[in-house]
Amino acid sequence: MNKTEFLDRCARTGEERVLLSRVLDRAERSRLRSTPEHTDFLSDTEQALLTDALRLYGGAQFVFCGGYEGAERRVCLFLPDWLEADTLSADANGVLTAVSADISRAERLSHRDMLGALMGVGLTREKLGDILLTENTAQVIVLKSAAEILLSQWDGVGRFRIEPREIPLEELVVRPPQVKEITDTVAALRLDSVLSAGFSLPRSRAGELIAAGRVAVDHRDCLKADKIVREGQTITCRGLGKCVLRSAGGLSKKGRIIVKIDRYL
Repeated sequence: MNKTEFLDRCARTGEERVLLSRVLDRAERSRLRSTPEHTDFLSDTEQALLTDALRLYGGAQFVFCGGYEGAERRVCLFLPDWLEADTLSADANGVLTAVSADISRAERLSHRDMLGALMGVGLTREKLGDILLTENTAQVIVLKSAAEILLSQWDGVGRFRIEPREIPLEELVVRPPQVKEITDTVAALRLDSVLSAGFSLPRSRAGELIAAGRVAVDHRDCLKADKIVREGQTITCRGLGKCVLRSAGGLSKKGRIIVKIDRYL
Protein backbone atom coordinates (compact mmCIF):
# COMPACT_ATOMS: atom_id res chain seq x y z
CA MET A 1 0.00 0.00 0.00
CA ASN A 2 1.18 3.57 -0.64
CA LYS A 3 1.69 6.17 2.07
CA THR A 4 -1.75 7.75 1.72
CA GLU A 5 -3.52 4.40 1.95
CA PHE A 6 -1.39 3.49 4.95
CA LEU A 7 -2.24 6.72 6.78
CA ASP A 8 -5.93 6.30 5.97
CA ARG A 9 -5.82 2.86 7.56
CA CYS A 10 -3.74 3.58 10.67
CA ALA A 11 -4.47 7.19 11.68
CA ARG A 12 -7.69 7.81 13.62
CA THR A 13 -7.19 11.56 14.10
CA GLY A 14 -5.48 14.43 12.34
CA GLU A 15 -2.77 14.49 15.02
CA GLU A 16 -2.02 10.79 14.52
CA ARG A 17 -1.86 11.32 10.77
CA VAL A 18 0.72 14.11 11.14
CA LEU A 19 2.79 12.04 13.58
CA LEU A 20 2.79 8.92 11.41
CA SER A 21 3.58 10.93 8.28
CA ARG A 22 6.65 12.47 9.93
CA VAL A 23 7.78 9.11 11.28
CA LEU A 24 7.49 7.44 7.89
CA ASP A 25 9.53 10.23 6.31
CA ARG A 26 12.34 9.61 8.80
CA ALA A 27 12.17 5.85 8.35
CA GLU A 28 12.43 6.29 4.59
CA ARG A 29 15.32 8.75 4.95
CA SER A 30 17.18 6.23 7.10
CA ARG A 31 16.65 3.57 4.44
CA LEU A 32 17.71 5.74 1.51
CA ARG A 33 20.75 7.31 3.19
CA SER A 34 21.70 4.19 5.17
CA THR A 35 22.13 6.30 8.31
CA PRO A 36 20.37 6.31 11.70
CA GLU A 37 17.42 8.68 12.10
CA HIS A 38 15.27 9.42 15.13
CA THR A 39 12.03 11.03 16.22
CA ASP A 40 11.45 13.46 19.06
CA PHE A 41 10.36 12.05 22.43
CA LEU A 42 7.13 10.07 22.33
CA SER A 43 4.54 9.26 24.98
CA ASP A 44 3.59 5.67 25.84
CA THR A 45 0.48 5.98 23.67
CA GLU A 46 2.44 7.33 20.71
CA GLN A 47 5.00 4.55 21.06
CA ALA A 48 2.23 1.94 20.92
CA LEU A 49 0.71 3.61 17.86
CA LEU A 50 4.07 3.67 16.06
CA THR A 51 4.88 0.09 16.97
CA ASP A 52 1.63 -1.19 15.46
CA ALA A 53 1.88 1.06 12.40
CA LEU A 54 5.53 0.32 11.59
CA ARG A 55 5.00 -3.42 11.88
CA LEU A 56 2.14 -3.12 9.41
CA TYR A 57 4.17 -0.88 7.10
CA GLY A 58 7.13 -3.26 7.16
CA GLY A 59 10.75 -2.80 6.17
CA ALA A 60 11.82 -0.48 8.99
CA GLN A 61 14.29 -1.58 11.68
CA PHE A 62 13.62 0.46 14.82
CA VAL A 63 14.16 0.59 18.58
CA PHE A 64 12.87 2.86 21.34
CA CYS A 65 15.40 4.57 23.64
CA GLY A 66 14.77 6.82 26.64
CA GLY A 67 18.16 7.13 28.32
CA TYR A 68 17.69 4.39 30.90
CA GLU A 69 15.89 1.09 31.22
CA GLY A 70 12.24 1.62 32.03
CA ALA A 71 12.02 5.18 30.72
CA GLU A 72 8.48 6.27 29.89
CA ARG A 73 9.19 8.93 27.28
CA ARG A 74 11.40 7.57 24.51
CA VAL A 75 12.57 8.37 21.01
CA CYS A 76 12.14 5.98 18.10
CA LEU A 77 15.50 5.30 16.46
CA PHE A 78 15.56 3.96 12.90
CA LEU A 79 18.53 1.79 12.01
CA PRO A 80 20.10 1.12 8.60
CA ASP A 81 20.61 -2.49 7.58
CA TRP A 82 24.27 -2.49 8.57
CA LEU A 83 23.57 -1.48 12.21
CA GLU A 84 22.14 -4.01 14.65
CA ALA A 85 19.95 -2.89 17.55
CA ASP A 86 22.07 -4.70 20.14
CA THR A 87 25.16 -2.72 19.11
CA LEU A 88 23.65 0.60 20.15
CA SER A 89 25.19 2.40 23.11
CA ALA A 90 23.00 3.29 26.07
CA ASP A 91 22.60 6.88 24.84
CA ALA A 92 20.87 5.86 21.60
CA ASN A 93 23.96 6.38 19.47
CA GLY A 94 24.56 9.89 20.78
CA VAL A 95 20.99 11.13 20.36
CA LEU A 96 20.27 11.74 24.06
CA THR A 97 21.98 13.38 26.98
CA ALA A 98 21.03 14.50 30.50
CA VAL A 99 21.05 17.85 32.32
CA SER A 100 21.25 18.00 36.11
CA ALA A 101 20.68 20.80 38.62
CA ASP A 102 21.12 20.95 42.38
CA ILE A 103 17.90 22.12 44.07
CA SER A 104 17.30 21.98 47.80
CA ARG A 105 14.52 19.47 48.56
CA ALA A 106 13.91 18.84 44.88
CA GLU A 107 11.69 15.88 45.65
CA ARG A 108 9.08 18.30 46.98
CA LEU A 109 8.69 19.92 43.58
CA SER A 110 5.79 18.74 41.46
CA HIS A 111 6.19 17.40 37.96
CA ARG A 112 4.15 20.40 36.79
CA ASP A 113 6.59 22.83 38.47
CA MET A 114 9.52 21.22 36.70
CA LEU A 115 7.85 20.98 33.34
CA GLY A 116 6.74 24.60 33.45
CA ALA A 117 10.25 25.79 34.22
CA LEU A 118 11.78 23.64 31.47
CA MET A 119 9.34 24.70 28.79
CA GLY A 120 9.76 28.29 29.90
CA VAL A 121 13.17 28.35 28.20
CA GLY A 122 11.52 27.82 24.82
CA LEU A 123 11.68 24.03 24.45
CA THR A 124 8.61 22.03 23.49
CA ARG A 125 7.62 18.89 25.41
CA GLU A 126 8.75 16.74 22.48
CA LYS A 127 12.38 17.73 23.08
CA LEU A 128 12.30 16.59 26.72
CA GLY A 129 12.28 13.06 28.10
CA ASP A 130 11.70 11.86 31.65
CA ILE A 131 12.21 14.17 34.62
CA LEU A 132 13.88 12.51 37.61
CA LEU A 133 13.76 14.07 41.07
CA THR A 134 15.90 13.00 44.01
CA GLU A 135 16.28 14.60 47.44
CA ASN A 136 18.34 17.56 46.24
CA THR A 137 18.71 17.06 42.49
CA ALA A 138 16.59 17.44 39.38
CA GLN A 139 17.70 15.55 36.29
CA VAL A 140 16.20 15.89 32.82
CA ILE A 141 16.78 13.72 29.77
CA VAL A 142 16.90 15.81 26.62
CA LEU A 143 17.73 15.52 22.94
CA LYS A 144 21.38 16.39 22.40
CA SER A 145 20.33 18.83 19.71
CA ALA A 146 18.35 20.81 22.31
CA ALA A 147 20.70 20.47 25.29
CA GLU A 148 22.58 23.72 24.66
CA ILE A 149 19.36 25.73 24.93
CA LEU A 150 18.60 24.12 28.27
CA LEU A 151 22.13 24.64 29.59
CA SER A 152 22.21 28.31 28.63
CA GLN A 153 18.63 29.37 29.38
CA TRP A 154 17.41 27.24 32.32
CA ASP A 155 18.25 29.31 35.39
CA GLY A 156 15.57 28.46 37.93
CA VAL A 157 12.58 26.52 39.16
CA GLY A 158 10.12 28.71 40.99
CA ARG A 159 12.10 30.66 43.62
CA PHE A 160 15.13 28.38 43.32
CA ARG A 161 18.10 29.63 41.27
CA ILE A 162 20.12 26.88 39.59
CA GLU A 163 23.22 26.22 37.53
CA PRO A 164 22.46 23.32 35.17
CA ARG A 165 25.23 21.03 33.96
CA GLU A 166 25.39 18.22 31.45
CA ILE A 167 26.00 14.74 32.85
CA PRO A 168 26.46 11.30 31.26
CA LEU A 169 23.36 9.16 31.17
CA GLU A 170 25.19 6.68 33.38
CA GLU A 171 24.98 9.23 36.23
CA LEU A 172 21.19 9.37 36.22
CA VAL A 173 19.67 8.52 39.60
CA VAL A 174 16.64 6.36 38.86
CA ARG A 175 14.42 5.56 41.80
CA PRO A 176 12.23 2.48 41.62
CA PRO A 177 8.55 3.39 41.21
CA GLN A 178 6.23 3.25 44.20
CA VAL A 179 3.97 0.25 43.77
CA LYS A 180 1.07 -1.07 45.82
CA GLU A 181 0.74 -4.86 45.54
CA ILE A 182 -2.86 -5.99 45.36
CA THR A 183 -4.18 -9.54 45.73
CA ASP A 184 -7.82 -10.03 44.81
CA THR A 185 -10.17 -12.43 43.07
CA VAL A 186 -12.15 -12.01 39.85
CA ALA A 187 -14.79 -14.14 38.18
CA ALA A 188 -13.00 -13.81 34.83
CA LEU A 189 -9.98 -11.96 33.45
CA ARG A 190 -12.19 -9.37 31.77
CA LEU A 191 -10.94 -5.81 31.50
CA ASP A 192 -13.73 -4.42 33.68
CA SER A 193 -13.02 -6.99 36.40
CA VAL A 194 -9.25 -6.43 36.45
CA LEU A 195 -9.71 -2.64 36.31
CA SER A 196 -12.12 -2.88 39.23
CA ALA A 197 -9.64 -4.90 41.30
CA GLY A 198 -6.63 -2.75 40.37
CA PHE A 199 -8.21 0.57 41.31
CA SER A 200 -10.65 -0.59 44.01
CA LEU A 201 -13.70 0.40 41.98
CA PRO A 202 -17.17 -1.09 41.68
CA ARG A 203 -17.29 -3.13 38.51
CA SER A 204 -20.13 -0.96 37.20
CA ARG A 205 -17.92 2.14 37.54
CA ALA A 206 -15.07 0.35 35.76
CA GLY A 207 -17.45 -0.39 32.89
CA GLU A 208 -18.44 3.28 32.69
CA LEU A 209 -14.80 4.38 32.47
CA ILE A 210 -14.14 1.89 29.68
CA ALA A 211 -17.22 3.01 27.74
CA ALA A 212 -16.13 6.64 28.13
CA GLY A 213 -12.84 5.89 26.37
CA ARG A 214 -10.65 6.56 29.40
CA VAL A 215 -9.04 3.11 29.58
CA ALA A 216 -6.19 1.59 27.58
CA VAL A 217 -4.51 -1.81 27.55
CA ASP A 218 -0.77 -1.67 26.84
CA HIS A 219 -1.37 2.00 25.94
CA ARG A 220 -3.91 1.15 23.25
CA ASP A 221 -7.42 2.51 23.78
CA CYS A 222 -9.98 -0.19 24.52
CA LEU A 223 -13.76 0.17 24.62
CA LYS A 224 -14.49 -3.51 25.23
CA ALA A 225 -15.29 -4.31 28.84
CA ASP A 226 -15.09 -8.03 28.11
CA LYS A 227 -11.58 -7.91 26.62
CA ILE A 228 -9.42 -10.62 28.22
CA VAL A 229 -6.39 -9.22 30.03
CA ARG A 230 -3.19 -11.29 29.96
CA GLU A 231 -0.43 -11.50 32.54
CA GLY A 232 2.08 -8.68 32.16
CA GLN A 233 -0.30 -6.31 30.43
CA THR A 234 -0.56 -2.70 31.59
CA ILE A 235 -3.92 -1.05 32.18
CA THR A 236 -4.05 2.74 32.25
CA CYS A 237 -7.01 4.92 33.14
CA ARG A 238 -6.95 8.67 32.68
CA GLY A 239 -7.34 10.30 36.06
CA LEU A 240 -6.46 7.17 38.03
CA GLY A 241 -3.03 6.05 36.82
CA LYS A 242 -1.84 2.61 35.80
CA CYS A 243 -1.63 -0.94 37.05
CA VAL A 244 -0.10 -4.17 35.77
CA LEU A 245 -1.60 -7.66 35.99
CA ARG A 246 1.40 -9.53 37.37
CA SER A 247 -0.12 -12.96 37.74
CA ALA A 248 -3.40 -14.83 37.47
CA GLY A 249 -3.72 -18.39 38.63
CA GLY A 250 -5.28 -20.63 41.21
CA LEU A 251 -8.85 -20.53 42.42
CA SER A 252 -10.37 -19.29 45.63
CA LYS A 253 -12.74 -21.42 47.69
CA LYS A 254 -15.58 -19.81 45.76
CA GLY A 255 -14.05 -20.72 42.40
CA ARG A 256 -12.83 -17.23 41.52
CA ILE A 257 -9.47 -16.53 39.86
CA ILE A 258 -6.77 -15.20 42.20
CA VAL A 259 -4.95 -12.22 40.68
CA LYS A 260 -1.92 -10.21 41.78
CA ILE A 261 -1.83 -6.64 40.51
CA ASP A 262 0.79 -3.90 40.85
CA ARG A 263 -0.76 -0.45 41.11
CA TYR A 264 1.63 2.43 40.49
CA LEU A 265 1.28 5.29 42.96
